[in-house]
Amino acid sequence: MTNDFDIPDRIIVAIGGNATHPEDIEGTSREQKDIAEHTAQALLPLALRDNELIITHGNGPVVGKILMRQALTSDTIAPMPLDICVAHSQGGIAYLLVQALENALREAGNPRHAACLLTQVEVDPDDPAFQNPTKPIGEFYSEEEAQRLARDMGWQMKEDSGRGWRHVVPSPTPLHVCDISLVEDLAKRGSVIFAGGGGGIPVVRGPNGVRNGVEAVIDKDLTSAHMANVLGIETLMILTAVPNVAINFGTPEQRLLHRVTVSELRRYQDEGHFAAGSMGSKIEATLRFLDRGGKRVIIAHLDQAAEALAGTAGTHVVPDA
Repeated sequence: MTNDFDIPDRIIVAIGGNATHPEDIEGTSREQKDIAEHTAQALLPLALRDNELIITHGNGPVVGKILMRQALTSDTIAPMPLDICVAHSQGGIAYLLVQALENALREAGNPRHAACLLTQVEVDPDDPAFQNPTKPIGEFYSEEEAQRLARDMGWQMKEDSGRGWRHVVPSPTPLHVCDISLVEDLAKRGSVIFAGGGGGIPVVRGPNGVRNGVEAVIDKDLTSAHMANVLGIETLMILTAVPNVAINFGTPEQRLLHRVTVSELRRYQDEGHFAAGSMGSKIEATLRFLDRGGKRVIIAHLDQAAEALAGTAGTHVVPDA
């Protein structure tokens, strides 16, 4: 893959929930700390640059486990609503990532700071997503297990891309990132900012600006795209567990995409190449970002972050000429 891209000095990087909490781990604190350290090493080349760097992250696997923990202890401990569960996951994941990245920076002799801004994101209380839950969170289950969870816990379960059944919750469209000016100010001061984790804590805005949480999990890629558009950041990087976007995925005709235009990607989307539970949300966020003024989206494996930013790895989506 040849490189004809300039390395941007302002960027939002969105880390997938499955990249920070893979399916094949138990989810112990030690495992999560190790994964955070691995993630920090992958992000270190980006953080060592003189840039404005804002990082978001998914929370689907973690918030699902928080809900399961609550369900198993509900007879002795009052459960928390989903917005507070999102806040817990946002703070916990960011704590590990901030600490790991700052440790990596110090070991490299760099004094740059990393910080987390607990982020609320406003949504429309009448968003149709509240009537049609689609966001998968937590672990994968067999159909029999899914039926039992639906019966015993009242969860809505859906089959996810042929990989099993998962708990699904409403995922409304992000409308406004609260305190976005603080995110911008801290990034301009040189700190690496973790914000919008898990898509942000979902809230609705009432009279006189009063906010209240709602039961939902916002898609972190859509929040990342929205943040980038509002801040005028032209490059969005989405880091996940695969090296490229692919069409005909998992078939003998599979083909990896390296550089693709908006119209080409939209055609592939219309042809049904991107499953809703996996690559679909990333593609939708990509198209929204570029339609609203973005210049480049990079979708790549977490371990290839530096190469992808330089233009030599990953899938690069650009506006039509």
